Amino acid sequence: MVSERRELVGFSRTIDAEAMLAGYRKGIFAMSYWGVLYKWWSPDPRGVLPLDNLRVTRSLRKSVGRFTTAIDGDFDAVVQECADPGRFGGWIDAGLARGYRQLHEMGYAHSVETRDDAGNLVGGLFGINIGGFFSGESMFHSSRDASKVALVTLVERLRGTGQPILLDTQWRTEHLTSLGVIDMDRAAYLERLASVIDAPQAL
Repeated sequence: MVSERRELVGFSRTIDAEAMLAGYRKGIFAMSYWGVLYKWWSPDPRGVLPLDNLRVTRSLRKSVGRFTTAIDGDFDAVVQECADPGRFGGWIDAGLARGYRQLHEMGYAHSVETRDDAGNLVGGLFGINIGGFFSGESMFHSSRDASKVALVTLVERLRGTGQPILLDTQWRTEHLTSLGVIDMDRAAYLERLASVIDAPQAL
């Protein structure tokens, strides 16, 4: 269970790309609360995925061969899928979606799309990249393993930069744990964030 007293650090009635960018630089991110206001979070511990820790099972490796992936091929479509109001626990409202679009135009927000043999979008993820920091915001799938395949593509791309990377998943869930996500306490996280945030853009 999330301890709001420990992890919730602020509220705002409005949101924009500049505020979001400033938050990420300080280890803080926003989520919509019933479309009324925005809660700003700084989880402790923080979920992070060390790039060498990604667990690719035999079945997932087979799935990688069944799909094609691309980066920034259709950012808006990925955000739209992730923001589907019918999704359980949905937290991306119109204000956040606009902010992500603005960050994409500024070169900070990126998507990974997964497509089937017919070219249909069947999964993907998007997140924020600042220097050597990447915050995974949300992922979706309509075909088995399609979102995991997008994650494999992202990790391989980040590994290919050869620079230190902090891949942030915000919280560690049971599902993310199965992929190799670990906990990092806030102090260690913020120290690591400061060490990579001003590096060259990874994506």
